Amino acid sequence: MTEQEARMRRITDVPCVGKTSADLVQGIQRHYLRTLGQHTSSHVKNYKYQALAFAIRDRLMECWKNTKDAYEEQDGKRAYYLSLEFLMGRALGNAVLNLGLDEEVVKALHDLGLDFEEIVEEERDAGLGNGGLGRLAACFVDSCATLQLPVTGYGIRYEYGMFRQHIENGYQMEDPDHWLRGGNVWEVERSEYTQRIHFGGRSEYYHDDQGDLRVRWVDSNDVLAVPFDTPIPGYKNGTVNTLRLWKSAATDEFDLGEFNAGDYAGSVASKNEAEHISMVLYPNDSSENGKELRLRQQYFLASASIKDVLRQWVNVHGEDFSEFSAKNVFQLNDTHPTVSVAELMRILMDDYRLTWDEAWDITQHTMAYTNHTLLPEALERWSVSLFSRLLPRVLDIIYEINGRFLTVLAQKYPGDVERQRRMSIIEEGDVQHVRMAYLAIVGSFSINGVAQLHSDLLVEGLFADFYKLWPEKFNNKTNGVTQRRWMAWCNKPLSALISSEIGDDWITQLNELQQLELLVDDANFRERWSACKRQNKERLSKVVEEVCGVRFSPDAMFDIQVKRIHEYKRQQLNILHVIHLYDRIKRGDTANWTNRCVLIGGKAAPGYYMAKQIIKLINNVAEVINNDPDVGDKLKIVFFPNYRVSAMEIIAPAADLSEQISTAGKEASGTGNMKFMMNGAMTIGTLDGANIEIREEVGRDNFFLFGLTTDEVEAIRPNYVPNNIIAADEDFKRVMDLIECGHFSQFEPGLFAPITGSIRCHDDPWLVAADFRSYIDAQQEAAEAYQDKERWQRMSILNTAYSGKFSTDRTMEDYNREIWHLTPIRPKDETCVPPRHLCD
Repeated sequence: MTEQEARMRRITDVPCVGKTSADLVQGIQRHYLRTLGQHTSSHVKNYKYQALAFAIRDRLMECWKNTKDAYEEQDGKRAYYLSLEFLMGRALGNAVLNLGLDEEVVKALHDLGLDFEEIVEEERDAGLGNGGLGRLAACFVDSCATLQLPVTGYGIRYEYGMFRQHIENGYQMEDPDHWLRGGNVWEVERSEYTQRIHFGGRSEYYHDDQGDLRVRWVDSNDVLAVPFDTPIPGYKNGTVNTLRLWKSAATDEFDLGEFNAGDYAGSVASKNEAEHISMVLYPNDSSENGKELRLRQQYFLASASIKDVLRQWVNVHGEDFSEFSAKNVFQLNDTHPTVSVAELMRILMDDYRLTWDEAWDITQHTMAYTNHTLLPEALERWSVSLFSRLLPRVLDIIYEINGRFLTVLAQKYPGDVERQRRMSIIEEGDVQHVRMAYLAIVGSFSINGVAQLHSDLLVEGLFADFYKLWPEKFNNKTNGVTQRRWMAWCNKPLSALISSEIGDDWITQLNELQQLELLVDDANFRERWSACKRQNKERLSKVVEEVCGVRFSPDAMFDIQVKRIHEYKRQQLNILHVIHLYDRIKRGDTANWTNRCVLIGGKAAPGYYMAKQIIKLINNVAEVINNDPDVGDKLKIVFFPNYRVSAMEIIAPAADLSEQISTAGKEASGTGNMKFMMNGAMTIGTLDGANIEIREEVGRDNFFLFGLTTDEVEAIRPNYVPNNIIAADEDFKRVMDLIECGHFSQFEPGLFAPITGSIRCHDDPWLVAADFRSYIDAQQEAAEAYQDKERWQRMSILNTAYSGKFSTDRTMEDYNREIWHLTPIRPKDETCVPPRHLCD
């Protein structure tokens, strides 16, 4: 160590800031007055939130530095999680929980005359994801930090996150979510690690100084990728990992010549064009411009992240890559970052002069691909013409990868031209396409699904050819969720009750919840359990009344379906059941009735017409039911607008019944089902995705099963006549008649014909009619079970008790044991680990 380095070390070796309430008060006041420049007379709550957030961030910084130092000193294997989405939600509460500062923060704010819950509400959700895939990535990085695994997340710092949804006349309307408008306390810009990203141009062949023929990418239009780091704290362990998000920027801020000539718009055109890449989450790719921007985003993420990893490697190891694959692994979250396969090849060959065989050996031993869909149309394909225009050098490499792969196929299956056509990375046709999933499979050493059924169906169907060729590559990693956010943080009443009975080890070892099974016969415990649920239901009721103007009675069953609006998730089946209940009430069929409050929430993709029509139907049905005096409290229904992470933190603890009703064989896994289960909700669901494993864990008596199996789904398709099913079922016929006669669209006749037409169509891929009767019967069974208070309490406790498998801690341990092979690393300096009295 040089003298200069030693001096810098002494400067940065400051003791970790204090964690008592008095220390926190001092930190909050300092940031409020000095960092934010506020006067004590100011009453703007957002500044008070920022002051607290800065004070908490101070307490992460030393741990963050210690973690980085430990990883560098150990020089062990590292993993990099590449995802185009990270649905992080709010950071403040999670950081406070994981630092073990809950009580001290509440006391500090009380001393300042502030309320913690009110301050938390000031933070905007970091909505950098569309749904389950992005939230899964957020849970993954949380668990990796808690397990002290050296994993870095890589994503894009979108200026505008997932759109904000509001409802006008029953229709979804989209507003931009400028979540960064007020700044982001939690990020640190690392401009010194900026990367240069190429687009356009052409490939040029040349001879290097050794006389070898090489290729370089020239005449490109470059943009810069500027990294912003977010700390990801583990739970009370001193580890703080990093989520690095890339912002796009122009290589030059503006053209001075054009500016001086008076062309002010033209002078900043390149800056604006470059910044578009990270401006908006997932553009609508229904247009050519949308497709181009989305491909730009994917390559931007892949290139910046791989260059960053290689920069760190070269800084320590020089240009010796002989151990690179032994010490690095990239996990590709779905097809979005799979261009990484070709990009790593390009950089290793073009920039570091490795041979093809050397680069390919490294690539195939460092790339791992997670698939998240069983829908063939969701597997990304990019036109060769678009690829050629945007990424010419990358396309060269994809062609070479494909050519060599087809040679392998020809040797393995001589003369089987049809197999080669099916498996080719380049899809032939009137328009050639690059199959991104196939590129990932060919270039990766591991391919995994995210639930056992999903993984089985992948190797039996979608990727059967590849499984036959390389069975050793395929494996399953059932998803999970982090119990820190989805129980310990969001369900304080239940968490306190559980910890009072079995201790708090469950917060890091979720299987400990199995001890709750021993308490199901304790009537006093069951009553306390119900009291926690009621408290959570009362909280949600207040929110629903504020947001939707409808009062939910906490005595009623809370029946919840919140997820992306999509035909395969079958919100339309849910609303058919609601109409059936309404029809029963209007006919006086209410003997032994169970009052029910139905909440449906989720966003439809802006260009998805049918999903938007489903939202409209839900809202129209709600308008009729909620204003019908004959219905009263027997049935209430709301469409909860702008569903997001912070909303789910209120919804999940209050749910009684969790709707997981996708067509069997369509949902890869699901994670909402796990959040509800952890919080003591019962599942009504098909044998799809992780529902199967949830039912296996909790037992069939504690799960309301309905619907066709995946085998039955395929068997029924050739002879499927939904009109016959409808005609033979009086309940079903009345429900369809109510929609089709215009009862829910009296001033817009025929409004819902597309929905009813889809249900009646023999080609309906979602088989709504086929599952209607089974669903209605299962719902009746749930209603009857809810009336048996003791039975419902027992079922609720057992659902929580057997949710241990569905922690992302277990998921990450599986990834690490079977794919990554990382060694957990504990920071040496433990000054950031909470004092013992705060951990107990």
